[in-house]
Amino acid sequence: MNKELENRFVTELENNQNIVHKVCTLYTNDRDSHNDLFQEITIQLWKAYPKFRGDSKFSTWMYRVALNTAITMYRKSKKRVQTQDYESVIFKIKADEYDEAEEQQLKLMYNAIKQLGDIDKALVFLYLEDKDYSEISETLGITEVNARVKMNRIKNKLRTILNP
Repeated sequence: MNKELENRFVTELENNQNIVHKVCTLYTNDRDSHNDLFQEITIQLWKAYPKFRGDSKFSTWMYRVALNTAITMYRKSKKRVQTQDYESVIFKIKADEYDEAEEQQLKLMYNAIKQLGDIDKALVFLYLEDKDYSEISETLGITEVNARVKMNRIKNKLRTILNP
């Protein structure tokens, strides 16, 4: 892979890494798992980057890869997550420390969202990221109408969870 492509990838990842941190927060329960999932998503993004054609925004593509990686890993095991050796990757990415204090006010909502199914979690996540239904449907591979219907059902589930 050429240096220009590598530099573009590192820049895009550094500019959008909060997407990955948020996905990790939704699909993990502790710091080590969060870090392992972040690492695995980064590796999967790196592996897939040469195939990224730019048909969609980098962030949309990144959501898709991150969510698919998280869902796959979540479903694969309840045991220790196996990851690739990060040190074998030739580039270094400057990682901003994720500040959980900023997310404190969302803790109850995150806990409620974690009780949802995998696809429902992903849909809520994209919705909370202010993605429109066309981008949500593109990212998740469902129709726009289906995304709207699912979101209304999810809102009702969350109301029940948060206000029993």
